[in-house]
Amino acid sequence: MPATMELIDQYIEDNRDAFQQDLFELLKIPSVSTDSRHKNDMQLAAAWVADQFRAIQFQTEIVPTPGHPIVYAQSPKIDGAPTVLVYGHYDVQPPDPLDEWLSPPFEPTVRDGSVYARGATDDKGQMLTHIKSAQAWINAGKTLPIQIKYLIEGEEEVGSSNLDGFLNENLDRLDCDIAVISDTSQFGPGKPAITYGLKGIVYFEVFLRGPRQDLHSGTFGGSVANPANAMAKIMGSLVDENGRVTLDGFYDDVLDLTVEEREQFASLDFDEQRFREQIGVSETFGEQGFTTLERRWARPTCDVNGIYSGYQGEGAKTVLPCFAGGKVSCRLVPNQDPDKVRDAMKKHLQANCPPGLDLEVICHHGAPGIVVPLDSPYVSAAASAIEHGFGVAPVFIREGGSIPVVTAFKELLGVDTLLLGWGLDDDNTHSPNEKFSLGDFHRGIKASAHLWNEIGNI
Repeated sequence: MPATMELIDQYIEDNRDAFQQDLFELLKIPSVSTDSRHKNDMQLAAAWVADQFRAIQFQTEIVPTPGHPIVYAQSPKIDGAPTVLVYGHYDVQPPDPLDEWLSPPFEPTVRDGSVYARGATDDKGQMLTHIKSAQAWINAGKTLPIQIKYLIEGEEEVGSSNLDGFLNENLDRLDCDIAVISDTSQFGPGKPAITYGLKGIVYFEVFLRGPRQDLHSGTFGGSVANPANAMAKIMGSLVDENGRVTLDGFYDDVLDLTVEEREQFASLDFDEQRFREQIGVSETFGEQGFTTLERRWARPTCDVNGIYSGYQGEGAKTVLPCFAGGKVSCRLVPNQDPDKVRDAMKKHLQANCPPGLDLEVICHHGAPGIVVPLDSPYVSAAASAIEHGFGVAPVFIREGGSIPVVTAFKELLGVDTLLLGWGLDDDNTHSPNEKFSLGDFHRGIKASAHLWNEIGNI
């Protein structure tokens, strides 16, 4: 290992306690972005993050938005070297329900090697690793081999409504070669991962309207279409008994898994029984011909997210409802076009709507799936860095969820994103008793410090 990295590794080891105290200080700030009562706390958290950058002499700015501020910082440009854009967020989810927390959500508490607090893993702890790694380089007396730009926002948990505007207005300033985000998970304890693919999404609301008011089901039943019956039938028609989505052309553009990818997924230590027990089901279900991991990570899906109609109170009420509503999401894989899926969904719903009902379909948002080529030199650099930090080579996984900012970076900046998750899937993200392993916090700092060196060698 080069002498420079030995010095930086030693600095990281010598400052473990100081790094933890800084993490705890940030976690104490109740930066709940959705709650107007915490507006001052949002300002305080943004200022705290900005002070971290100013302490290492990075050019730093707190950018006001119509919502919560964005913190932007950058190190000096290095001629001929790559530029990395690090994204993270300082806002957190509400801590409710409070009575389910074993310790107060904004009083960081260490139990069994993890810190428990709201925002510990999503995303304050993970985001902070990339700030502390830069601090390690600077305070160890070394010059960063690359330029690092930091974009830390305060609205990720409420939809990032002001982020696209900032990106569009600052394309030149944000110019980079690769983006880095740590807001995901490892494959398991001691099994760090690089997430190289994300699913896209198209989200719909569906409304069926029949008679002008609810009707007596005995008097009127059988004479008019029942919106609730129709909604159930329509929603049930979206996926067949073999787990295949029935929209016309849905699979036409799907990017299939390669033989190598399927072999790699199969080699992962995935316990199907433990998975079933963890989520409380007796059997798994999905598209035939694919494993559970393949279906979760790399096959497109369509799921009903909610249905509502008719009488919802206690006991019986014989009513033929006048209205029914439903919510549906399609998760897309790379190469699928959200607009084509949107059109196919509307056509399918219209074709299956009974006469006598008015159908309305609203498409709320859509984003394509993303995959980063595994032969990318940045992926290789990340793999090497993670092995330095965690002592074991990472596995390569995909993720069934969507991260809109990754799509925005690809579409607006033209760059791929390295998703390097230091968290675990049992960290209770968005739930009571959120936690983050302190061992992984420190390993993440070390991996991040080595990442800057590895990218500098590309």
